[in-house]
Formats: sequence, structure tokens, C-alpha cells
Amino acid sequence: METRKVQVTGGSTYTVSLPKEWATENDVSAGSVVEFHAEEDLLLLSPRRENGRVEGTLDISGLDEDHELTRAVMTMYVSGFDVITLETPRISPKQRRVVRDAVQGLVGLEVIEETSDRVVLQDLLDSSELSVHNAITRMQLVSLTMLADAIDALVEDDDDLAADVIHRDEDVDRLWYMVSRVFRTVLRNPTAATEIGFPRETVFDYQSSARQLERIADHATKIAELSREIDAISGETGEKLRTLREEAATVPETAMEALLADDSEAAVEQANQARGTIEDVDAMAREVDEQVREADPQSAQVLGLVVDSLSRTADYGGNIAESALQKAAPRP
Repeated sequence: METRKVQVTGGSTYTVSLPKEWATENDVSAGSVVEFHAEEDLLLLSPRRENGRVEGTLDISGLDEDHELTRAVMTMYVSGFDVITLETPRISPKQRRVVRDAVQGLVGLEVIEETSDRVVLQDLLDSSELSVHNAITRMQLVSLTMLADAIDALVEDDDDLAADVIHRDEDVDRLWYMVSRVFRTVLRNPTAATEIGFPRETVFDYQSSARQLERIADHATKIAELSREIDAISGETGEKLRTLREEAATVPETAMEALLADDSEAAVEQANQARGTIEDVDAMAREVDEQVREADPQSAQVLGLVVDSLSRTADYGGNIAESALQKAAPRP
């Protein structure tokens, strides 16, 4: 940390000098234009970018495995690059296919140029067009609907419904990557926080909660996959699993209401209500777990994993409630 003394110029203008090392590293010199961003008692300074686009280049020569190349594209996207150039002496047809598939799973990203030795991707949306609020609201709706449908698929032995649940996980992932991208962009560029209309702390709370919703969707997918391993579940066990799912889902539902509430007192009340429900879910989960153990060994193992996923859903909701409490707390 460096300190500077504030000077008065012309009797009414406050001035302060910039650290030379910082100015040199960021190409700031006499005549350069810089931007100031006010955040309550903070004043953030950043160089003005000419075109506002952040460009990055990645050598994909050694990335032959599908998951490695997919992960590389997603990492560049989440890191906040607006223009991504993928280079190698010669791009194989398989690499082109993997890149196109990866692009389909990322909001706003498109292939804008292809040659024999490179593929250029560009994010066609700017921060002002992305709503983190709408994204996490959509994630909540999709993930909890997936969970309900996964239990129905399990109880009714509906393989088509299970397949649909598994497919919907891609929608949640797309929104999760978008929220993560906006979060990292806001950390790097204070202007982005102004454009999307939320303080950076709020974006952090939303990103943390989006992660929990993404995990709920993953467990819904897991239940849908497990449902294919056993036949339909009839009688009391099926009804108890549905009841447990309903009780577990109330935790993230109530926690999300707290997170998105404008009134701090209401948010604290709802968050504490969500956290208090977790004990009831755990007690119910233990009861259901004891009952499913009476089934045949294969069914008992599968249903035990399902009960665990429902219990974890409540825990993830508790994590969202913690974020809601932090968001509602007074700022120092």
C-alpha cells in the first residue's frame, strides 16, 4: 500500500498523484484517460480501455481429449475473455467439433472465425445485457423442478422423464458458467458492476448461491440416473420419498426468497426459517433411510443414495441461507 497527500489546485480542485510503477505497468502516461468508480467510501481507479474487449489466446496443440479442450474453452470464458483465439499448427476435425459443442453450452459465445490453424470465439453479449438476478431465479426454478421430476421418475419407473431430467442439467450448467463469468468480470472491472446494477458484494452472494443451485441440479441428475437401476417403488416408501423431497426443497426455496428480498428484516427471518428446517429434514431422512434398508440389497443401496442426495439438497439450501444473512447484514 502506498499513500499520497491530497493537494488543492486552483483553490477548488483536489488532486492526487498516481504511483509511477502502477502507471507504467498499465500504460498510463501524460494525456491518458482514467476512470473513477465510486463505491460508498471507496474510489476505484482503472485505465480506460479503447474497445472494452478483453482478448486472450490459447495454444490447444496438446489438448486431444474431449474433456480437456472443453474445459479449456470454459475456463477462458469464465475468466472473462471476450475474444478467445484457439491456436495450433493444424486444427483437427475432432477439435473443431469439441469446440462447437463447448460453445453451445456457454451463453453468448459464438464462433466468428475459423482457419486451418485457429478458431476465434467471441462473446456477443455485454455485461449490461446479462441479468444475474434472472439467471439465479431461473436456476432455482429448473433445479428444483428437476429434483421433483427425478423423484417421480424413480417412484414411477419413468425412464423418459429421467432422461429429460438429465438433459435439463445442461441448462443449469449454462447459467452457472454465465454467473461465474459475470462475477469474475465484476472483480476485474468495476465498470461492469455499474452496468449490471448490483454491488460487487451482492454479485458474490449470487454467485455463491448459484453454485449451490448447480449442485442441487447435479443431485437431481444423480437421482434420475439411479432411477434406471431399479423398478417402480410402490406404497409407503414412494410416498415418503416424495414427502422428503418436498420438505428438503423448502430449504433452498425459502433461502432464495431471503437472498432476493429487499427488506433486511424479512430476509433474516426467512433465512433463519430455512436453516431451522434442516433439522426436520435430517430427522425425516433418517426415518426414510431406516425404512429403505428393509428392501432388497440392490434397491436398498440405490434408495440410500437417493435419501442422501435429498438430505444434501437441504444442506445446500442452508448455504444459500448463509449468503442471504451476509447480504442482509449491516455493512461496516
